[in-house]
Amino acid sequence: MADPSTYRPRPGEVPDSPGVYKFRDASGRVIYVGKAKSLRNRLNNYFQDLLQLHPRTASMVTTAASVEWTVVSTEVEALQLEYSWIKEFDPRFNVKYRDDKSYPSLAVTLADEVPRLMVMRGPKRKGVRYFGPYAHAWAIRETLDLLLRVFPARTCSNGVYKRAQQVGRPCLLGYIDKCSAPCVGKVTPEEHREIVEDFCDFMAGSTAKFTRRLERQMQQAAKEMEYERAARLRDDIGALTRAMEKSAVVLPDATDADVIAFAEDELEAAVQVFHVRGGRVRGQRGFVVDKVEEVDTGGLVERFVEQFYLDGGNEVPREVLVPALPDDPALVQEILQVVRGARTALRVPQRGDKKALLDTVARNAGQALALHKTRRASDLTTRGRALQEIQEALELDEAPLRIECYDVSHHQGEEIVASMVVFEDGLARRSEYRRFAIRGVNGHSDDVASMHEVITRRFKRYLDERERTGEAGVDSTAGTGEVAAEGTPAGIDPETGRPRKFAYAPNLVVVDGGPPQVAAAQRALDELGIDDVALCGLAKRLEEVWVPDDAHPVVMPRTSEGLYLLQRVRDEAHRFAITYHRQKKTKTVRASALDDVPGLGDARRKALLREFGSVKRLREASAEEIASLPGFGPRTAEAVVAALHDGAPAAGAMLSASPAGVLVDDAQPAEGDQ
Repeated sequence: MADPSTYRPRPGEVPDSPGVYKFRDASGRVIYVGKAKSLRNRLNNYFQDLLQLHPRTASMVTTAASVEWTVVSTEVEALQLEYSWIKEFDPRFNVKYRDDKSYPSLAVTLADEVPRLMVMRGPKRKGVRYFGPYAHAWAIRETLDLLLRVFPARTCSNGVYKRAQQVGRPCLLGYIDKCSAPCVGKVTPEEHREIVEDFCDFMAGSTAKFTRRLERQMQQAAKEMEYERAARLRDDIGALTRAMEKSAVVLPDATDADVIAFAEDELEAAVQVFHVRGGRVRGQRGFVVDKVEEVDTGGLVERFVEQFYLDGGNEVPREVLVPALPDDPALVQEILQVVRGARTALRVPQRGDKKALLDTVARNAGQALALHKTRRASDLTTRGRALQEIQEALELDEAPLRIECYDVSHHQGEEIVASMVVFEDGLARRSEYRRFAIRGVNGHSDDVASMHEVITRRFKRYLDERERTGEAGVDSTAGTGEVAAEGTPAGIDPETGRPRKFAYAPNLVVVDGGPPQVAAAQRALDELGIDDVALCGLAKRLEEVWVPDDAHPVVMPRTSEGLYLLQRVRDEAHRFAITYHRQKKTKTVRASALDDVPGLGDARRKALLREFGSVKRLREASAEEIASLPGFGPRTAEAVVAALHDGAPAAGAMLSASPAGVLVDDAQPAEGDQ
């Protein structure tokens, strides 16, 4: 625990102007980022009697070892810089909102030549227009099923679309008039895009004009005695009406607002957002956050608006309704105006329909917080207890705040790879995961030698980084607060200001395996002269915890939170290693029957795979079909057919493709540290 007085700025050093400040720990990692109208007044608040500080603030200033600041011209610049630094450094003591679940959206791929309507989750992509998000995917599909009667746009995948083009027949939706079938030329791409644009206008809230248009067409068809067409239009109007009824009408038609409400306790908060467009609730999202700093509801509003809108992934509406205003609402409104390009009102509704809707959103937030608490496996108290149990079981001097776990993966001794995963404060830190292609033991299965190699390579990189920057000593805990010759904190690249790869040593190394793997890892550490990193292994069979030079395992109760954390770390390392191993295997081809075909290079192999889709279909193709492809003559086609049919039964023959469809030779050079 550091004493804040040891790094408190001297009187007069901190300017009385707007700016952004960073607290760093002894290893140089940024642990907190904040902004201030007056840097001097704000920083003085941190360096007072610890008993007067909020417990989390006290924990932050005692974890930190230094503070630095950057002066800016305005508070708007300070808010923008603070957001960019929080996104870059991911400080552990800052409030960070995360989705409480993955919400689906209705996506329109406008960047495609023939746009597609589809359900999509995850991060937003460029060239795709989104509607929602919605609480359930089935709600999107029900709405789509109704609207495809009026807007028969394409919903099929790229594979189905290309197959329909090849065979010249549309899918079922094309036959029942729920798709305009651009795949077979029933409409041109330009006509199909017009249908899609009308669909987007309807989803954006312009519903009345389409209803009126269909009513006029229905009346005209009736006058012309085209009763079947009039009946069809009548059914289309009914479909539009039912689709509109699925979005509750809550506010006047011109209302364009996001309604945000919070439910919170001392440790956590849940937030719900209802997106109201055209007076209807068009989407809903939920987030949860650990309150790792002292913050009230107004502060939560400011942090949420900053993180939700500044990344550009969410549309800023004309109005944002919140339960409480931040300390400086004018500043937040100015930021929203910059992002939107037009004025946005940030206000607290006091009465009427908007206040009633805010109360409804607040009830949803309360239910979300209660549900989250029942499901949360990474509760702060639970994580703290798990780390304490590991410390006691392994007799460590301090709790293992940073745990690294290593696993080796291979298939019958070939394509051996290894993974390194990092958990800090009991939570996965995926940005610091690393993977290794084992160099020295390919060709035979040797988990022990592989473990020795990966531990050696990881910690040799750590030592090389310290030597390169001139950091004194080999303190593997990286907790002494040394700085490089240029004054840069340990572990930070002075050129980029970012953490260097492998710059931090863990408090605890966990290997997947028993005594042999633990002994190999310990031997690697001893050879490098590292003697202050704790080590243990977790054997899968009985979930035994092994430590070096001990003939008996450490017994941890099955109900132990510490054992559960070690299992999660081990399982994550195993998953990461398996994923990398499968990626490497996917890119390889061994003893391919096409290798010896004269004149058949990588480009033609790729063309064959792209055209036929699989080796099975290629084997069923005739020489005439292959010869009809561009770049293939009769002799090459006959050679391909002969190789596939004559060489197919050969033992071990296997053909696979990379994700890009390129046939690749299996003999790849060993990769370095990723």
